[in-house]
Amino acid sequence: MSNSAIQDDLATLQRETFDYFIHEANPANGLIRDKTETNWPASIAATGLALACYPVGVERGFMSRSAATERTLATLRFFWNSPHGPAPDATGHRGFYYHFLDMQTGRRAWQCELSTIDSTFLLAGALAAAAFFDANTQAEAEIRTLADALYRRADWRWAQDGGETVSHGWTPERGFLKYRWEGYDEALLLYVLGLGSPTHPLPSTSYAAWTATFRWEHCYGYDYLYAGPLFVHQLSHVWIDFRGLQDPFMRSKGSDYFENSRRATHVQQRYAIENPRGFDGYGEHCWGLTASEGPGPSTLKLNGIERRFEDYVGRGVPYGPDDGTLAPWAIVASLPFAPEIVRPAIAFCIHQAKLKAANAYGFKAAFNPTHPGSPDNNFGWWISPWHFGLNEGPIVLMIENERSSLLWRLMRSCPHIRSGLQRAGFEGGWLTEFPQVSSQPV
Repeated sequence: MSNSAIQDDLATLQRETFDYFIHEANPANGLIRDKTETNWPASIAATGLALACYPVGVERGFMSRSAATERTLATLRFFWNSPHGPAPDATGHRGFYYHFLDMQTGRRAWQCELSTIDSTFLLAGALAAAAFFDANTQAEAEIRTLADALYRRADWRWAQDGGETVSHGWTPERGFLKYRWEGYDEALLLYVLGLGSPTHPLPSTSYAAWTATFRWEHCYGYDYLYAGPLFVHQLSHVWIDFRGLQDPFMRSKGSDYFENSRRATHVQQRYAIENPRGFDGYGEHCWGLTASEGPGPSTLKLNGIERRFEDYVGRGVPYGPDDGTLAPWAIVASLPFAPEIVRPAIAFCIHQAKLKAANAYGFKAAFNPTHPGSPDNNFGWWISPWHFGLNEGPIVLMIENERSSLLWRLMRSCPHIRSGLQRAGFEGGWLTEFPQVSSQPV
């Protein structure tokens, strides 16, 4: 395909995907539905991604600045004024928020956990909004004031629960969860925000404790910081441009996290080409294992081979789990890292696999060419019936970061991001290139 045709495909995909945040929303409180299934609750992570996507919508003409301002204000006002405290039906506690919220009331749904990582994405979205809405108007000044107040309210030291690393979350019924953010994962952004807090910052020792749990491996010809699911190598990079930025760990390896994600993307492609488990469809342009929905749980005998299929799991490369399920959104979210292999893969997903056909919001969440799917689908293999906000946001934002670096530039101007990176020991990259950060007008 010609470069102009691929650019047209990306522009159309970005526009269609953006519509998720317009239509799967409650405009009164700004909450974004986690998933397109009927009566599904809101996701605070998807809501944070929406806050970052609205500036893209304004810049690309998908929505007016006034409409984006109104939606952003509704969201930030809701979180600032919503019930906050230890009550089991609150919206949040200690500056963090419950993973899932009722779309109408905004109260905790499903007795879910107060999530530190999903709160991170929500707060990052608020900070992105504060950086974008910089006009000297009452509405945009209120956006900046609320975003800063929400960020300052998060009590990161409380979230450590007495340890060095940060807990995954807390519930009023059982207290802190037993799991912590350890091992290389999407918590890179979490630690940067926690370290940069002007009110309740994480100690710098917490970041060192996190990086001490990393695994450096050699796979398919690449030395890299290992994490199996592709989303781990993407989600923090949606917000922060890590090109040339090095913390003590990456300095010791002569690399950086952006280069690491480039290598991880190539490992994914090499794994699909070799296809050690013999799944249908895998190849040079058909790859992308990540945390995603799947066709299981079930076991089927196909072509004489008994196959176990899973539901939602963190699929990964090269050690699995792998049941033949691929996620097209995860390919798109790698666009800035390795456009030379991502662009042909996106074209394949659109034109050969037809994964965007008749979908309201671009790609569905996942597909599995090995699984036969339901008898009434037109593909001949399983494809997810749903869209997820957590998948849609990285598509919009990583296409834009590759095109204009918009979100990266916005977060670059945020003094809290700079402070968090510096306290973690990062040097180089844009920290050196852009040494001065102007304060946000309030």
